Amino acid sequence: MTFDDLNSLLDYNYWARDRLLDAVSALTIEQFTRPLGSSFSSVRDTIAHICAAESIWLARWRGEQPSGLRPPDRIADVTAARREWTELETGMRAVLVNLGPKGVERFIEYKDLRGNAHLDAFWQTLQHVVNHGTYHRGQVTTMLRQLGAQPAKPMDLIAYYREKQQQT
Repeated sequence: MTFDDLNSLLDYNYWARDRLLDAVSALTIEQFTRPLGSSFSSVRDTIAHICAAESIWLARWRGEQPSGLRPPDRIADVTAARREWTELETGMRAVLVNLGPKGVERFIEYKDLRGNAHLDAFWQTLQHVVNHGTYHRGQVTTMLRQLGAQPAKPMDLIAYYREKQQQT
């Protein structure tokens, strides 16, 4: 996986985030926080989980040891979710830029939240972050349908590539 490939994956990740948040912004606060019985209770809790996971990986990439997931109630509404997720994007992009093309092959050593030691290639962990977000965006799409709301515009990777191709 090249530096350019990883930049494209981050571009995709945040393009899909924006589509998701645009759809979620139509929800009321009650709908945003309504328990729906998924992996994470509500749309808000699922989005909070995605952000918390990105935050953990960002900390690991910076050589820090996170102690746990942040509570979902820190995100009061979609505006707060967008703000937090945009700050994470800035951090993610800065780490990648600082690594540069040769640094994406480096290995990061860290302990998971259970204390187990790991040594993974940076590029694999970034791919994991994007894949993890994709999984949970799909869950939010199902929740939007359960709430009778309009789902996001297509968020598939191929839709992203096609849109980018049309713009050139």
